[in-house]
Amino acid sequence: MDIQTKRQGEVSAVDLKGLMNHIYEYQKGGRRVGLFTCNRRYEPLARARLERQHIGYIIQPVGNDRMNLFFGRKECLDAIRMMVTRPLNQLTPEEDFILGAMLGYDICAQCERYCERKGRAS
Repeated sequence: MDIQTKRQGEVSAVDLKGLMNHIYEYQKGGRRVGLFTCNRRYEPLARARLERQHIGYIIQPVGNDRMNLFFGRKECLDAIRMMVTRPLNQLTPEEDFILGAMLGYDICAQCERYCERKGRAS
């Protein structure tokens, strides 16, 4: 919640500051796909913002009234639809690596994470 006092269920743009930053980076070409995890009550505002800017998106419920909001280029979202068919913590090490690379995470950190996860899976 932001610092301002709000009525129960009321949502402001301040609550979605992280999403707005991801959208800005996407529009400037800094990323091709983004992921924002938030409370489901932000869904209408997030959808409206992405639709107004003609940005495709996928919503994945994650339980506890939270959701993953993937957004970006169609070809990236198509790959995510094929790969992310279950909670993110249940992805294979390979799927986790690909998704992290798509999201622009540090590739060396992704390689370390992959090796750690493969070591546990063996």
